Amino acid sequence: MDKVRVIEVKQSVFADNNAEADRIRRELKEQKTFLVNLMSSPGAGKTTTLKRTIADLKDELRIGVMEADIDATVDAEAIAAAGAAAIQIHTGGMCHLDAGMTEQGLKELGAEGFDLVVLENVGNLVCPAEFDTGAGKNVAILSVPEGHDKPLKYPLMFEVCHALLINKIDVLPYFDFDMDKVTEYAKMRNPAIEIFPVCARTGEGFPAWEDWLRRQTAAWNK
Repeated sequence: MDKVRVIEVKQSVFADNNAEADRIRRELKEQKTFLVNLMSSPGAGKTTTLKRTIADLKDELRIGVMEADIDATVDAEAIAAAGAAAIQIHTGGMCHLDAGMTEQGLKELGAEGFDLVVLENVGNLVCPAEFDTGAGKNVAILSVPEGHDKPLKYPLMFEVCHALLINKIDVLPYFDFDMDKVTEYAKMRNPAIEIFPVCARTGEGFPAWEDWLRRQTAAWNK
């Protein structure tokens, strides 16, 4: 029997995407635009976190936001109302953004006019972590109701992220959530990850998170 040629499509797709992502990063660095890829499960509080962050930093930084969803424009409308330029990216049913989609969004947004651009990725703890978007830093949000074991169940998300926000700490008394355990599990996946317990509703913990964002933006835009 003749040998059958096997083509590793997934490997090729990732290689092409990574090369495009590296190019996007170089271009963003040259134009002094810091791109953050924000990821979480649906309902963890990405948009609420962004709204408070924008309100606190909009007088210091020129901020743009790219909202990614399978459909609808509600998040982009909420961000625009908070005082930041925003565009909505529809993924056509895909559960993540890749570098090509991110580049299209950056062009539509006009990223050269911003110090900081945040990409709010599709709500999912699996697919978004697999694709490099070209961001300077990856940030994840994990909410208290989701449980402290998520770094064990979804390791790649925590491996690729530089910072982790533990959101909804105001409801800690009502859930079996162990802050020491989630820190241990996240550090197990990524010893360098920085962790910020926050409450997007009340603003608790936001000064430390926003200081990190200021420092990262300043370092990128030197």
